Amino acid sequence: MTEQSGEYRRSGYSARLGAGVSPAVLVIDICAAYVTEGSPLYAPVADAVRAAAEIVAQARQSGLPVIFTWVRFEPGGPDGGLFRRKVPVLRVFEAGNPLGDFLDDPAPVPGDLVITKQYASAFHATPLAALLTARRIDTLVIVGLTTSGCVRASATDALQHGFRPLVVAEACGDRTTALHEANLLDLDIKYADVLSHTEALAVLRSAPGHQDLPETAADAELA
Repeated sequence: MTEQSGEYRRSGYSARLGAGVSPAVLVIDICAAYVTEGSPLYAPVADAVRAAAEIVAQARQSGLPVIFTWVRFEPGGPDGGLFRRKVPVLRVFEAGNPLGDFLDDPAPVPGDLVITKQYASAFHATPLAALLTARRIDTLVIVGLTTSGCVRASATDALQHGFRPLVVAEACGDRTTALHEANLLDLDIKYADVLSHTEALAVLRSAPGHQDLPETAADAELA
């Protein structure tokens, strides 16, 4: 804990949410645009991407769900609204542009959920909240890009939808260290638990595999 975060905690901020009983990993927008030199979105996030891949690998080893998001616009961006107008560089996420593609690692595999979005939050205008509820997921271990943008928006919306957001500090990245650290501090104060890589791995290792959770009556009827 930094001196600054300690001051906030003493003032009544930064209470711990902790992990629930049914976590999943949410991978936010890790794609070629952020790691390809010459891309207008290129950022120094290689270490964060490697850390995120380790989080995903542990989730799979533990039998936990993994959810990926990516941004996709129709050519010309007619479905991008004011967000697309405010940030013209989002053109790199128009369908057919390889900069919007997933990396080799981490990347979705059969059985993973992939959420297509047009705005910063993984929840806005997507079925994510309903899908999490249907699978009885109560906790999201969040990794991805960028900390100040889509990670922050998704973590904040997770809280507002009743899910516990656990943001993994080393597995998120941004254009500058200052942006990254300032947003982690503010998330930890008000909207999420910010965990170290080691702490996040421990959460995933100790969680019961999703297939081991007890059935509800509704699940039994569907089966």
